[in-house]
Amino acid sequence: MSRILFRNLQPFWYAQYAGTVAGYDEYGNQNATYATYGNPVKAYGNISPARGSVTAQPFGDDDSYDRTILLGERDTPIDEHTVLWIDSEPELDDTGALKVNANGDIVTAWDYIVRKVARGLPTYGSTQIAVSKVSVS
Repeated sequence: MSRILFRNLQPFWYAQYAGTVAGYDEYGNQNATYATYGNPVKAYGNISPARGSVTAQPFGDDDSYDRTILLGERDTPIDEHTVLWIDSEPELDDTGALKVNANGDIVTAWDYIVRKVARGLPTYGSTQIAVSKVSVS
């Protein structure tokens, strides 16, 4: 682990992209394609507070992410296709998969998506992740 204080670590959950499945209408015709994700995994990182405004950058304004997560490891499976639970905790069934209701909808959908992953040098061993808040229904 790199130079991250343990007292600054906060729990969050992530699920990796697993592929797509076809969606069908009531007549059996394919009408959509849906992304699928693996089982959520609990992790710990230094999570920044939510940003309230756009900040000035040397190359212009950047408002493409809301928070950042600093991990003390360089080799994390989190990438730009990963979904996250930061402000909520996912409800899981007995197998560790996301719990679904009678309609097949996820009970606690993710509340953040990964925008960018920046891995540090191997000698420093950290990863910084830019994330954006989303509303999934």
